[in-house]
Amino acid sequence: MKVAIGSDHAGFDLKEVIKKHLEEKGFEVIDKGTYSKERVDYPVYGKAVAESVVSGEADKGIVICGTGIGISISANKVKGIRAALCTNEYMARMAIRHNNANILALGGRVLGQDLAINIVDAFFSEHFEGGRHEKRIELIHQIEESYCQ
Repeated sequence: MKVAIGSDHAGFDLKEVIKKHLEEKGFEVIDKGTYSKERVDYPVYGKAVAESVVSGEADKGIVICGTGIGISISANKVKGIRAALCTNEYMARMAIRHNNANILALGGRVLGQDLAINIVDAFFSEHFEGGRHEKRIELIHQIEESYCQ
């Protein structure tokens, strides 16, 4: 599986830890930046990861900023993205099972590394359940279509 990952300066350290973890598990990781702790603007990296996912360059994505809030909002502005900000493993599992999320958002300043790795593992171990959830995903798609013209 190909995973695009990106962060701002506040998420840089966690990005590097997660990137290494995924590579050790056999994932192909596409690093969309940032590449240092120098102050940058998170929307740039949220957009880069989101575009990688919608273009098919990556199967899924991970975005990280200080809280995960700003970068998840940014990624969700790209048509076709369902970025889920998760603070625990249950949320990560449900983001996939019920919402078919294609990007995981994390907060580098609010999560410890061990918990973040557990959230990542939970996110990538699940599958979309479909069924009644397909209708809801379609409704989200319809909302998106009505505003993205």
